Amino acid sequence: MSQTGNFIQSARRTISLESQAVQELEQALDGNFTRACDLMLSCKGRVIVTGMGKSGHIGRKIAATLASTGTPSFFVHPGEASHGDLGMITENDVVLALSHSGTTAEVVTLLPLIKRINIPLISMTGNPESVLARSAEASLHINTEKEACPLDLAPTSSTTATLVMGDALAIALLEARGFSAEDFAFSHPGGALGRKLLLKVKDLMHVGERLPVVNENTVLSDTLLEISNKGMGMAAVVNAQGVLAGIFTDGDLRRTLDLDLDLKTTPIAEVMTTHCTVVEQELLAAEALHIMEEKKINGLIVVDQQQHPIGALNMHDLLRAGVL
Repeated sequence: MSQTGNFIQSARRTISLESQAVQELEQALDGNFTRACDLMLSCKGRVIVTGMGKSGHIGRKIAATLASTGTPSFFVHPGEASHGDLGMITENDVVLALSHSGTTAEVVTLLPLIKRINIPLISMTGNPESVLARSAEASLHINTEKEACPLDLAPTSSTTATLVMGDALAIALLEARGFSAEDFAFSHPGGALGRKLLLKVKDLMHVGERLPVVNENTVLSDTLLEISNKGMGMAAVVNAQGVLAGIFTDGDLRRTLDLDLDLKTTPIAEVMTTHCTVVEQELLAAEALHIMEEKKINGLIVVDQQQHPIGALNMHDLLRAGVL
């Protein structure tokens, strides 16, 4: 067998062993999981996650997942906690401690201090008889018979299973809280979902002098000049009362040129598109995008309740904002 074949065989063995460790978690779920969820759900402070070494790396991810799904949480290094960082933990918090052996010295050292503060302790450990598990109000058993490492030494299957258990906690709490996609977006304002669920039309639309607008009596040539100056490929057309009467776009121009009209004498009212699609400024930008795609148009006029144009939006604005 080639060396490449050995690589693939090794990868398949690793994936198989880690998959088995995850599947075994289902059988390990019991009343302790419910108790852990209840403790975190009723927590008035934050869930403090701690762990040493590889468990610490996994703990950081669990804390980040909890925090981004509605459960305030952060990671405290157990070594640093013993040298001052324990002051970050308050009587309103809950501690989630990770240690596969359940005997990690830096974590075990914190147990009397946690008990003295009198706050709930949840453990994640591979040894339900360990000092950590026995000290916890809720002990989550990560039952991993064999690491994916052929030496059965490097934390692999156990860390994967611990991470999955952390995700299980986070999602159970998310569902219990009724955490919504919009809630998620508020904690991810820089992400794609945040942009889709937070950005509104008013945040992106062209207003004031940037708004391309002409009145019904404006001749075609001057309308084209307004479209060119504002660079949006369209112009709103208003009547004498300032109410939107129609729109003229680059597409309308192509159709108008076929009519052989005098650009300097033809009023825009004769060639504009009436009954155009409009939106309100409070509409989500993602919904405006959906309207454009559905109508097969590249721009929208934004109107107030009296149908006065107050802004304009095109596909390029949505592209630049990352809504697409």
